[in-house]
Amino acid sequence: LQYGIVLDAGSSHTAMFIYKWPADKENDTGVVSEHSMCDVEGPGISSYSSNPPAAGTSLVQCLNQALRDVPQEKHAGTPLYLGATAGMRLLNIMNPQASDTVLSAVEAKLKSYPFNFRGAKILSGEEEGVFGWVTANYLLENFIKRGWLGEWIQPQKKTLGAMDFGGASTQITFETRETIEDPRNEVNLKLYGQAYKVYTHSFLCYGRDQVLKRLLSKLLQAESYQATVQHPCWPTGYRKSLTLSSVYDSPCTEKERPSLALNTSIAVVGTGNGSLCALHVSKLFNFTTCSFSRCSFDGVFQPEVSGNFIAFSAFFYTVDFIQTVMGRRVHLPGDLKDAAETICASSWSELLQKAPKLEKRLPDYCAVSMFVYLLTTKGYNFNNHSFPNIAFQKKAGETSIGWALGYMLNLTNMIPPEKPSSHKSMLYNYWVILILLFVVTTLTSLVTAVCLLRRSKSSAI
Repeated sequence: LQYGIVLDAGSSHTAMFIYKWPADKENDTGVVSEHSMCDVEGPGISSYSSNPPAAGTSLVQCLNQALRDVPQEKHAGTPLYLGATAGMRLLNIMNPQASDTVLSAVEAKLKSYPFNFRGAKILSGEEEGVFGWVTANYLLENFIKRGWLGEWIQPQKKTLGAMDFGGASTQITFETRETIEDPRNEVNLKLYGQAYKVYTHSFLCYGRDQVLKRLLSKLLQAESYQATVQHPCWPTGYRKSLTLSSVYDSPCTEKERPSLALNTSIAVVGTGNGSLCALHVSKLFNFTTCSFSRCSFDGVFQPEVSGNFIAFSAFFYTVDFIQTVMGRRVHLPGDLKDAAETICASSWSELLQKAPKLEKRLPDYCAVSMFVYLLTTKGYNFNNHSFPNIAFQKKAGETSIGWALGYMLNLTNMIPPEKPSSHKSMLYNYWVILILLFVVTTLTSLVTAVCLLRRSKSSAI
């Protein structure tokens, strides 16, 4: 087996994925699978801007796990990558020097391990979207698959669209036949001899954590930063004291920063009002400006969504909460809206009783569910006909869906642009024919032996 390691340095946390594949099938499809994974304790690397060495140190526990999970004799030949996403993109906007220092500290730590370190970089939003799309379709064998006789089959089924919802950004990526009016949203790929025209867009500041900060900023603004502010998306019975610095420490909110001292403390009290919550969340989107024939929001061109989609990361966790904790099915947009309103109407004590282990994130499920509803329906324009085509999933088989696998497949050239050579398939076919001949010969011999035995018995009688 061969191994590869990718560290997904997200805005809220870092995850390490170890992949494995048979060494003799380097350019096959559907052979790379997840060997193991590790969640790094603590926040994402972008939060270590004031103490960059700690960003590197935070990875030690998972890197030590990698030393155990990958056989020692394979360490030197195992590629190791780190890709940072929207948290580091935001830090790079706010403080490029701090961003470089954090990446350098992380690189120094990764280089101290015996793996084949191949670089740490900040991915663009478009790369994040496209690699997530590649991962999902690779795992589901939508590009190419092997028939039972070893022949290559190009499936007639269409590719799946991919929707990712992280801590600081959200991405939508899908194949389209429509004209993509904004060239920045068009990516042309050639995989296994097949051409794909893909639409992708990444919305920075529309990830879960940044949405919640922006929502708080709007509410504080609406109530003129009074000592006590009401939060319609928080459950009744829940209150929290916040400093302004915790809301305005991001490029996503800094334009709304008040002239008050950032150490000012404000008490925020939950009022659990679903319709008022929806009203405030909808103000985070701009649905009015569009210089193209059609837009999603914020003036961004988007063709009509078509085909099946897979929605992962926080999309999955939000819908999973609705289905497992709230006991509500989500099939149509109306189901999602009703479930969001039910969460909003639940008191803090009711929610705590239902999911005590989720206490930290529990107050925000009302706002996040409402946001997912508005993003998919008003933003991306999914309707009663197309919404049921979205599968909210965390994994395909035993492998996590996200950009990490697609990123590694790309950097290790494991998806060739040309159609795979039939050479291996022919060898495989020969083996199949030989095995069949062996089976037929063996069966013929057995039948002949049985017949001869019967004849000898009957002649003896």
